[in-house]
Amino acid sequence: MNLPNSLTTLRIFFVPLLVAVLLTREPNWDFWGLPVHFEVLGVLILLAAAATDAMDGYIARKRREITTLGILLDPIADKLLISAAFISLVQMGLVPAWMVVIIIGREFIVVGLREIAVAEGLIIPASVFGKTKMFLQVIAGCAVILTAMHPALKSLGVILMWLVVVSAVVSAIHYFKMFWSQVNFRVQQRQHRALLIVDPKEKPEDALTR
Repeated sequence: MNLPNSLTTLRIFFVPLLVAVLLTREPNWDFWGLPVHFEVLGVLILLAAAATDAMDGYIARKRREITTLGILLDPIADKLLISAAFISLVQMGLVPAWMVVIIIGREFIVVGLREIAVAEGLIIPASVFGKTKMFLQVIAGCAVILTAMHPALKSLGVILMWLVVVSAVVSAIHYFKMFWSQVNFRVQQRQHRALLIVDPKEKPEDALTR
């Protein structure tokens, strides 16, 4: 459990805290004369969690502490955070459910494709589309949380949510293209090897169906 993995684990612990603040709409108190309502605390929690996402990857690369646990845990922590935040916003009536279905559905699709890729011995790197999507999700989440007490920000929140939905679809398509090109290449390699070891008296299609 090195520092990057500790930060990733901390991001997971932020999830129930964020959900509790958003759904209970508490606390609401004054801090040295400044009103600190639940939406401000919710934004701070989401930003702090997003900061751990940026820090754990940077520290892991700089210290060369990239581990199997970190590779597996980091995307899980991201998806838990974003899913919890947007589902809570649906419950609060601040975001249309169909938008969140698309956003979370994209995450399930990518997880499924990643598992297939791992089974094939492939690693599909994160793309700029995926990183942009994560950035937009955090910014949109903060803006929408603030609309709970500041309706003037509603238009900004709607625009950002549309950007998140578009980025989710675009990144899913891009990820699928990378997945398909690598998996298709691996399948073609296996077929080629099968043809090389086929018995001269057999038909190629017979060798492939054995």
